[in-house]
Amino acid sequence: MNYVPLCFDLKGKHCLLVGGGLVALRKANLLHKGGAVIDVVATEIDEDLKSVVKESGGSICDRAYQTSDLKDKTLVIAATDDETLNKQVSKDAKQRHIPVNVVDNPALCSFVLPSIVDRSPIVIAVSSGGKSPVLARLLRARLETIVPMAYGELADFAGALRGRVKAKINNVKERRRFWENILQGPVAEMVMAGKPAAAKLLFEKQLALPTPVNQVGEVYLVGAGPGNPDLLTFRALRLMQSADVVLYDRLVATEIVDLCRREAQRVYVGKRSEHHVVPQQEINKLLIDYAKEGNKVVRLKGGDPFIFGRGGEEIEGLVKEDIPFQVVPGVTAASGCACYSGIPLTHRDHAQSVRFVTGHLKDGSINLNWKDLVQGEQTVVFYMGLKGLSVICEQLIAHGRGEDTPIALIQQGTTRHQKVLVGTLRTLPEQVAREEIKPPTLLVVGEVVSLHDQLSWFNADLNS
Repeated sequence: MNYVPLCFDLKGKHCLLVGGGLVALRKANLLHKGGAVIDVVATEIDEDLKSVVKESGGSICDRAYQTSDLKDKTLVIAATDDETLNKQVSKDAKQRHIPVNVVDNPALCSFVLPSIVDRSPIVIAVSSGGKSPVLARLLRARLETIVPMAYGELADFAGALRGRVKAKINNVKERRRFWENILQGPVAEMVMAGKPAAAKLLFEKQLALPTPVNQVGEVYLVGAGPGNPDLLTFRALRLMQSADVVLYDRLVATEIVDLCRREAQRVYVGKRSEHHVVPQQEINKLLIDYAKEGNKVVRLKGGDPFIFGRGGEEIEGLVKEDIPFQVVPGVTAASGCACYSGIPLTHRDHAQSVRFVTGHLKDGSINLNWKDLVQGEQTVVFYMGLKGLSVICEQLIAHGRGEDTPIALIQQGTTRHQKVLVGTLRTLPEQVAREEIKPPTLLVVGEVVSLHDQLSWFNADLNS
């Protein structure tokens, strides 16, 4: 981080604003919302700015800036188009250890003003560290659309009751879980619907319930998608950020694991072909054991948990042990990788159906129903097919698929490391043998692959 985000309490504090134009007016409005007393000094001062200053209880000095203007000031903002003056204000303030901001000149600032989403008392600040204020404003605009105004009322509601909850629930983990249930459940919905009285009654009932000491936790099987963090669902992200324990493997991108709650315990259970760091049965047991300790356990699965993700196997044990669980679908690799490679899985001119097939069976063989896989006008997607690529191509040809049938191998699809090799059933094995391929990979077979060159839109940076 170039800057550490801080929240200043400016209520009743004198802040100096050097400058009297429209930029200064915008800064004055921000300071005024924070309760600051604004003192302005400038040779020309906008009338609207004067009004804001008077409302704040501050002073107006219609003259040039003087160093003495800094006396007893908590914070300083220079908003002039005079570079020499801005430098002088910055120098004077820094010598006196007064936080100073010079508009649009990060080099002269000891702090920068972020773009703000105001849901008081919830305040969300977005800053580029002065690198790109426009980008920060665009991000703020996006946040404005997804953070309801009523969140401020919800924060006030919770703040008024924090002391009572802390007195009732001593255990930190249980207290956090209580608040998560309140803030994501019916109580929060009532507050945001404008029914505070009903919310308070329901809150009282929840608080009166006994707090179990050894409460069984819950397991979330979360589809992490094919690799790009932007493809996570909102629900997946919310559960990841509430986790006490996170189990993940090598198919889950580091950038996605990093989105989990920082305090969560992270357990690597990585697998690769014929080498399981943690055997599947042990993973199943870990989910049960961590949940029985009262934890919220997130099992991150590449792609979708129920499409070649062994999600069904993992929740069978949870059902037997009567442990609550949820399954969050993810963007499966076939859909995500094909999309980012410009290969539509279905197309009216090429394929009217699509089949998902595992590249190897539980016993390690590739004994598939080849007769069904060579039907025309269909796309076949092979998961985990890299090792058996030569056998897959040979068997498809042997069972009637033309040797010139297009096939694509997609490496680490949807990520900046994405690589797409396109060939035919006859040529692709040799192409792949000449390349250094890094899993995970996916194979797409069918006429739709011929559209790759025309429709490819995602240009991954292979050198990043």
